[in-house]
Amino acid sequence: MDRCVTKKIEQINSQNNFFFLTIALISLLISASLEKVISHGIVQYALEAFTVITYIVCLLSLRFDKSWFRFLTSLVGIWIMAMIARILLGIEEIEIIMLSLMFVFFFGTFKSIMRQILFTGSINTNKIIGSMALFLLLGLMWAIAYLILVRVFPDSIHGINSGPWHENFSDAAYFSFVTLTTLGYGDILPVSSIAKVFAYLEAIIGVFYMAIVVSSLVSSSGSKHLGRDE
Repeated sequence: MDRCVTKKIEQINSQNNFFFLTIALISLLISASLEKVISHGIVQYALEAFTVITYIVCLLSLRFDKSWFRFLTSLVGIWIMAMIARILLGIEEIEIIMLSLMFVFFFGTFKSIMRQILFTGSINTNKIIGSMALFLLLGLMWAIAYLILVRVFPDSIHGINSGPWHENFSDAAYFSFVTLTTLGYGDILPVSSIAKVFAYLEAIIGVFYMAIVVSSLVSSSGSKHLGRDE
């Protein structure tokens, strides 16, 4: 059994780590839709289980970045303790701590991936997939920020009610990615001033991401091919 687990871990290496990480993030987003089709009692634990799995895959994918790996591992440990405390004590306010830890974890993951993609080595398929992971992480971070905002200031966003995070995660993620891509369907709307600031800042970051990160990857790839031609 240990040999099987070790083999699975070894399959995640520096040449494919962003592929596994991206799949984990997509799976987390898909799992959020479970809230709409299964009972609330089950969805909470299902979403938290998917979140823990995503943490594990992120850690395995980023274990090559030793400094961030230790920091992110500590965050996961604290998050799990907070989750257990909320279940045992029934204190819903602990969710704000959990959401804050999630935000910091995904932010740390974002910084680690950004450093590995833009500042080390040449551009390859793994790094291109990593740029997709960065985009997903941006949307996830803003979704968590909206959940925290709604918990602290109810009625800040029309269409997202103040309640347990697992019940609102799907709507928050939907609103976040619609805003990030400047699509803006209008079915979920920021109402308070601070919610509007969050929304337009996310839209600006989404535009700049495409302009800066993607263009940097394209130019780096072009420089690589130009160097070969010379």
